[in-house]
Amino acid sequence: MLNQTCREFIDVLASREPVPGGGGASALAGAVGMALGSMVGELTVGKEKYAEYDTEISELLFRSQELMRRFEELVDEDAKAFLPLSEAYRLPKSTPQEAEEREAAIQKALVAAAEAPLQIAENCLKALRVLDSFSLIGSRMAVSDAGTGAAICLAALKGARLNVLVNLRLMKDTEKRKELSDKIDAVTDSGIHLANMTYDRVERACLE
Repeated sequence: MLNQTCREFIDVLASREPVPGGGGASALAGAVGMALGSMVGELTVGKEKYAEYDTEISELLFRSQELMRRFEELVDEDAKAFLPLSEAYRLPKSTPQEAEEREAAIQKALVAAAEAPLQIAENCLKALRVLDSFSLIGSRMAVSDAGTGAAICLAALKGARLNVLVNLRLMKDTEKRKELSDKIDAVTDSGIHLANMTYDRVERACLE
């Protein structure tokens, strides 16, 4: 999907096509937010003023690049996870047997459709941790980019959360629903706290 131009991706996103949707858009946003963090690292590493942090910045750069690639994969993975659910909703339900088979297909597909955006949210939290570190030790000339990246990754996390919840509400497996619900709640709480802390720190630095 990411082999498309930005315009092509946006046009498909705006169309009636089932994918990409909110999950894919969130994964792409996560990649953009993490890319901003990587830029901060690139503008910091090797600079004499920040020599004491060179090893740590290099490690953060490696992690940010790994996360960018992972978000790119998740754009496609989210689409692949949602398509079976989209197809299950189109199954016939004219007879009791058809209705039963359709419902079974929907329930099976709901799990994968919820797990994919959960992975996006979990990676957003990882990205926010990296961005927080960049905001602390990265070049002061690029600190606003660390804060912007945190704001974008928070939006991506919240978008991914909604895509988890919309699938959980229809899930009849109460044990699985609770498991996924607890996970997305924990990730969201941690992500919001960290993103706000990073953003506020960067905002203060921009005003100094």
